[in-house]
Parts: sequence; C-alpha cells; structure tokens
Amino acid sequence: MSEQHQGYMKALKCRECGREYPLEATHVCEFDFGPLEVAYDYDRIKKAISRETIAARPKTMWRYRELLPVAGDPTVGAQVGFTPLIKADRLAKKLGIRELWIKNDAVNYPTLSFKDRVVSVALSRSKELGFETVACASTGNLANSVAANAASAGLKSFVFIPSDLEHGKIVNSLIYGATVIGIKGHYDEVNRLCAEIAGKFGWAFVNVNMRPYYAEGSKSMAYEIAEQLGWRAPQHTIVPMASGSLLTKIHKGYQELVKVGLIADSQPKIYGAQATGCSPISTAQKAGLDFFKPVKPDTIAKSLAIGTPADGFYALKVMRETTAAADDVTDDEIRDAIKLLAETEGIFAETAGGVTVGVAKKLIESGKIPKNDSVVICVTGNGLKTLDAVQHHCGKPHEIKPSLREFEALLAHEEKVNA
Repeated sequence: MSEQHQGYMKALKCRECGREYPLEATHVCEFDFGPLEVAYDYDRIKKAISRETIAARPKTMWRYRELLPVAGDPTVGAQVGFTPLIKADRLAKKLGIRELWIKNDAVNYPTLSFKDRVVSVALSRSKELGFETVACASTGNLANSVAANAASAGLKSFVFIPSDLEHGKIVNSLIYGATVIGIKGHYDEVNRLCAEIAGKFGWAFVNVNMRPYYAEGSKSMAYEIAEQLGWRAPQHTIVPMASGSLLTKIHKGYQELVKVGLIADSQPKIYGAQATGCSPISTAQKAGLDFFKPVKPDTIAKSLAIGTPADGFYALKVMRETTAAADDVTDDEIRDAIKLLAETEGIFAETAGGVTVGVAKKLIESGKIPKNDSVVICVTGNGLKTLDAVQHHCGKPHEIKPSLREFEALLAHEEKVNA
C-alpha cells in the first residue's frame, strides 16, 4: 500500500506478539488471537507537525490528523472534538483538591458523548476501505453516534443494543433512521452476536473488525487536554472504564505527544473509574491482580456495563505502569456525584460522569491523589441521555397559584428550612 493510501500509518500490529498485518478491516492476530492496533511512522509525523501547525488548524479533533488512522482528510465527523476543558474551582473546593479540570465531552458534536470521536475515525476509515454499511454493538452512546454520523455520511447503519437500555438512548438512535435491534441480554452477549454477524455479512462493525481504527479516536481527548493545559500532560487523569479502551488510549495519546516532541515527559498517572455493580477492572486493581474476573452487570451506569472488558488487561497494565489506581462507586454515590457536579459547575453528566466524579472524591479522600496536586476528570456523556437514573432523586418543582402572597409564603418557608 502506498503512502498516499495509508497516510502516516505503517501497519496493524499485534499487541502481544508484534506480528504485522495490512491496514485492512481486521482486528485479531491469527497466531495468538491478540488484539491488533495501528502502528505509525512517528519520525515522519514529527517532521510534519508542530505546535504552530496545529494551532493554525480548525478547533476540532482533526487538528491532530497525522496521529489518527485515516489516509486522507476525514470524510465523516469533520466537526467533532475540541470540547471545553473547564477549570472547576467550586467542585475542587468540595472535593478538597488544589486544582481540578473537567474535560467536558458532554457537549461533543453531534451526539453529546466522547463516542463521536471514535465513530468519526471509524467511519472515515470505513469509507476509505470501501464499506457502505456500518454497524456496532453498543451500551447506548456508540449506537447514537454511529446512527447520527452514518446518516450524515449517507451510509446504511445497524445498531445492536441490550434491550433494557435507557429510553433516551434508544430514541436517540431511532431518530436518525438506523436499524436498531434490541437484544435480550447483556452487552457481552450483544458483542458476541455482532462478531458472528460481522463475519457473515462483511459489514464495517466499528468495534469489531474496525476496532483498531475506532479505538484510536479516543487518543484525541489526550491531545486536546495537553494542548488546552498549555502543552503539558496533567499530573492525574481520571477516566471512566467500560471496556478499558479509553483509559489505555488516553495514556497512548500522552505518550505519542512526547514521541513527536509536542510535550515533555512528565509521567502522568491515569486512574480508572467503575460502577460497583460492574467493576471487574477496579476490583482486580484494588486486589493487586494483573487479570480480572468477568462479572454480570447490575448498575444504573449502563454505558459502563461491560462485564468482560476487552481491554481490561491493558487498562490494569497502564495503571500499574503509571503507579495509579482504580476505584468504584455505588448507584447512590453515582447519583450524588451527578448532582454535585451539576450544582457546583453547571454540568449535567450522564451516569458515567457520576462514576468519574464519585471515584475522584474517593481517590482524593483516601490520599491516593494528593490534595496539593492537579487533576483532570473526563466527563464522557450528557445527562439528558440518562434522565431515568436521576428523575426521582432530584426533588420536585414547587407549585403555587399565580399569587405574590403565595410566593412570599414559599420564600419564607424555604428560608426557614434552610436556616
């Protein structure tokens, strides 16, 4: 394959044995069944980009396009990314940390989650490889993003989800005209079926045969965080874990910026956050193990409900190598954290954001993250998608007649209650 058709990519490479494969729609090594990931020509990339060339480009994730796995310009999701990094002083005070930042992918374009990053990459690459039908196995946000981005690109799409997903996420897939299929089972069962369908029908399944490309899109969060902090990696980054892929790719993103000379190597620590009702990775990390035991999910954080995480082993490895840690939070702690983030910073996160904020609180209180340090919390999805989780836990509106006297009586009562 010529440089013109592979961009800055070199090959697909097995993460276990290092064997290389052509840059096609394949994701597993045929020798040891290890996962494949994209290998790049970092020497060429280093010559091609600088802080100045990046700064001159549009404020999207594609300003770092040499580090992303497409051969040409993106054809899907050209407006995705460069979401706000917000200095969260009020939340920092509540959590007892010197400096806190929120990477807010709850406002990502077009479907309000970080999945728009990975889908933009996967579908752009799928089009380069000649696919016309795209699909995914999803716990919700990925389904929304595949449906929306496929619609904008004129691609046919199928999304496979557990049938008990939040209603908002189901509607958010149907509205784009995707074929939505609810499976009576957990995500792991959905994923197994999708692997069979991908093999039989030859479609571009973004998180099956296109996974090596798809997963790389997550790195763009790390690139943006570093640039938005003035070209430096944060001391501590806290990442929600479902498959574990986002955590490993944020780590890879920081490492790549060091390789191509854009930031200094400050050895940032990467922490993982899970819901207690689906915490195979955090349970293993807290026990000091380098392997996890699969679990059956039971949590309101459905976007993180993957009981057999594909990248769990690698997420544990990253936390070990960066001397970081993981923790998990109960459903009640998730709701409390969602409310805390909303009340202090005006950010309404979905349940996964509640997981990350709740775990940040635990890590700071336990001293695993020192109170005098600086932390970035990744909020990956919008609370409007998971209203079911909090609608009976945030109070009710006051109702009065259209009367000034009634309003004054209400105010007096509120002052008395809050005194």
